[in-house]
Amino acid sequence: MTKDAPDLQGSFGNFLGAVLSEGALSVKTKELIALGIAVSKACKSCTVLHVSKGLEAGLTREEMIEAGYVAILMGGGPAFTTMQYLLKALDDLEK
Repeated sequence: MTKDAPDLQGSFGNFLGAVLSEGALSVKTKELIALGIAVSKACKSCTVLHVSKGLEAGLTREEMIEAGYVAILMGGGPAFTTMQYLLKALDDLEK
């Protein structure tokens, strides 16, 4: 996408970096929120990305699994089916 729309992609990257940086909410808290939204929206690639970023931020497996189940509460069946990607990403990335 950067090749085809470098200005737009760069702007989005800057926005993403600003939103997910330390602020009134910690990076860990923001990653839990992002992970929960990713699961509730049933976005596989977003879920895997935010598991990785969550681990980098110092989140535990238990924290991320619990956030995933809160997302299932709010997102229903589609979110439930996305939980497999959260668990697989944890298994793959914790090695």
